[in-house]
Amino acid sequence: QVQLVESGGGVVQAGGSLRPSCAASGRTSTSYTPGWFRLAPGSEREFVAAISWRGGVVDYADSVKGRFTISRDNAKKTAYMQMNSLNAEDTALYSCASQFLGVVSRSPASYNYWGQGTQVTVSS
Repeated sequence: QVQLVESGGGVVQAGGSLRPSCAASGRTSTSYTPGWFRLAPGSEREFVAAISWRGGVVDYADSVKGRFTISRDNAKKTAYMQMNSLNAEDTALYSCASQFLGVVSRSPASYNYWGQGTQVTVSS
């Protein structure tokens, strides 16, 4: 089993930045593809970003492209998402997910493991 634990969410003013992280533990290896999804009240789960297990391929939702940057540190088994220029529409519970090997995917069904999420609240 693989456990994912997110941290780094919080409350920030519009225009500010946050850098949530997702630490993996358990039966892990570097050959996994992590992704970030978010869930806002009254909305469906939305893909945010994903990065390939070698780090060479990234994908972003159009709503965050140019503002968010996903990265990974294989030595620390941790994925990060730098979020800049935050606005109220970014307020949501952000969850990381992981799939062994795999390819960058926007579909939640592609991911085998999920964290509990970290809340991001942007005040205007």
